[in-house]
Amino acid sequence: MRSAVAKFWRPVLTGVLVIGFFYAVPLEPGVSGPQLVFRVVVTFGAGLLVTWLIFRQLAHQVADPDEAPLAGLLTALICGVAFFALADYITAISGPNQFADLRTKTDALYFALATLTTVGYGDVHAVGQVARVVVVVQLVFNVVVITTGASVLTRQMADRVRRRRTNSVR
Repeated sequence: MRSAVAKFWRPVLTGVLVIGFFYAVPLEPGVSGPQLVFRVVVTFGAGLLVTWLIFRQLAHQVADPDEAPLAGLLTALICGVAFFALADYITAISGPNQFADLRTKTDALYFALATLTTVGYGDVHAVGQVARVVVVVQLVFNVVVITTGASVLTRQMADRVRRRRTNSVR
């Protein structure tokens, strides 16, 4: 019983920690010159790390679908959303008029999730060229990486439920 509870709460708590980290990252507007270059390089590196993390979790799922923990893939997907929320926020505070109505980290998280789910309410949207490039990369990432991860996650969950039902009937 304890193992089942831990399996439920571990990804929930990890997701809360990832989003908490997103809010805790200190960022101030108006950075330019070497600080801006450093910020862009670190953000790009973090993006590569998140992409690698998701592909690594996908490889585990494909290699051993019965034993690979789904929590790792779920955490990696949450990291992808948090990364792009951070990238959107950095873009918004680093350049004037890059996004319409993106002023806070919550606005950035809202925009990243609206973009991921293709809801796109239109209240927050890319205006500047840099922001549009960031959003294009985000859209490609969402279609290629997040969608693949989400489909593997849901398929694995359905397969595991089906196997448990089959085993309990026997």
